[in-house]
Amino acid sequence: MDAFTAGLLQRIRTTETDLTKAREEGDEFLADVEQEELEDLRRLAAEHGVEVSAASA
Repeated sequence: MDAFTAGLLQRIRTTETDLTKAREEGDEFLADVEQEELEDLRRLAAEHGVEVSAASA
C-alpha cells in the first residue's frame, strides 16, 4: 500500500470516529462538518480507486 492510500484510509477512519463522537455528544454542527469531510474523502478515494471498505473494517 502506498503512502497516499494509507494516509487516505487513516483520514477516513479518523473522520468516522470523530463523526460518531460528535453524534454521541449531540453536536449537530460538528457532526455535519464531519459528515461532509467523510463524503469528500470517500469521493477522493473513489476517484483514485481506493477501496474504502478496508478503512471501515
